Amino acid sequence: MKNKIILSILALAMAISACNPKPKEITANEAKQIAKEAYIYAYPMLEHYKMMFAMAMYPESGAYQAPFNVLTNNSKLNGPEDTIIVRPNNDTFYSAVWFNLSAQPQILTVPAITDGRYYSFQIIDMYTHNIDYIGTRKTGFDAGAYMFVGPDWKGETPEGISKVIQSEGNFLLALGRTQVFGPDDVEIAKDVIDQYGVQSLNAYNGLVEAAVIGENPPIPPYHPEKVSNEHFISYLNALMATGPIHPTEEALFKRFAKIGIQPGQAYHPEDYSPEIIAAIREGIDAGRKELIDASTQLGVRKNGWQQIAGAFGTRTAMKEKYLTRAAAAYFGLWGNDLEEAFYPETTFDTDKEELNGSKHDYILHFEADELPPAKAFWSLTMYKLPEQLLIENEIDRYVIGSATKGLKYNEDGSLDVYIQKENPGRDKVSNWLPAHDGPFSLQTRIYWPEPSALAPLYTMPAVQKKL
Repeated sequence: MKNKIILSILALAMAISACNPKPKEITANEAKQIAKEAYIYAYPMLEHYKMMFAMAMYPESGAYQAPFNVLTNNSKLNGPEDTIIVRPNNDTFYSAVWFNLSAQPQILTVPAITDGRYYSFQIIDMYTHNIDYIGTRKTGFDAGAYMFVGPDWKGETPEGISKVIQSEGNFLLALGRTQVFGPDDVEIAKDVIDQYGVQSLNAYNGLVEAAVIGENPPIPPYHPEKVSNEHFISYLNALMATGPIHPTEEALFKRFAKIGIQPGQAYHPEDYSPEIIAAIREGIDAGRKELIDASTQLGVRKNGWQQIAGAFGTRTAMKEKYLTRAAAAYFGLWGNDLEEAFYPETTFDTDKEELNGSKHDYILHFEADELPPAKAFWSLTMYKLPEQLLIENEIDRYVIGSATKGLKYNEDGSLDVYIQKENPGRDKVSNWLPAHDGPFSLQTRIYWPEPSALAPLYTMPAVQKKL
């Protein structure tokens, strides 16, 4: 009997040990290198989670919109008063829904678009991969119902579903953009976005559901200091538990496990020596410096315009491009696939001098055959620096482009855009983009670029000083 008790105690001890493995033997140099790689891998996920926490999990955040599986629409065009995000878009209304698919699938419905208006829903997973699109380019103008399912769902697809979109994990963001043709179009555009809808599979099938707000996922509350030190491992372990490790990354996580990265497991930094913790912190600092440096090299400059390609995309497109993915998240979270939108940006004129509205007036001249090749539309937005925000001006114009009413083309089909702080006069005001009285940046947005614009990448003409 005594032997049986001893054996039972040993078996229990072995089971506990298996559930809580001791830290791997590791040198400080190896810990530093692994921490650098792991932090670069985790960075876009941490940035994505920061927004998910603020927008869907923490009502006191100041950026909270709605709980999971509830669609919100922002039916207001951004202006100079909007200072929460940098480089705000003045072309589209935004919509958003954070999906939690752990209980059941969710269904996004969209109306038929009858006026040629561009819209898109960019579907982004926890890794910041763009796993799919719904909208003008990808699914056309017809009405549709799109069902989102998690990795473990194996149910039947009901009638009327246009497409099933399956995610690696249980959490997704559907980020919507709906074109507004201008201030006179606001009410019509509102009517379009009011027809977007989200409902659960049960509700879609006619089953009555109680309006219950689901619990937040078991991920630590976002804390800016903790995501920047060794505790980022706690966040990564929790985030990686929302879906299985991808087969192509199993070897990577086997290596990461040496510093405590194990999906779904608690992280105990006290199990590691002060020397190893110090090395992990050094690795984090090195990784952050590397990704920030990489963010300045995401594209090349031509005619003064920064052209970024290959920084956002599907898992397949971003395979093993962990540094690029992290640098892109630092540069601008949730960028579109190049096929959906292309964003050349410049702060320089043709003389390679920084743009400054207090010093010069400028002209951007497009020959007839070099207008931005957009199947949907293109626009040019003015941002003051260093704030990267829109500027107040006498005509309340923050963007100019193909949808601008009254835009005047020259007889040969070419186009001149006047970029200056002072009104250029009655005959030119239609083509005036009011400039900041100081340093500024220009951002082009080309929605649904023509295939010919992508290989090679379309190059914007240089910004010239007005003589």
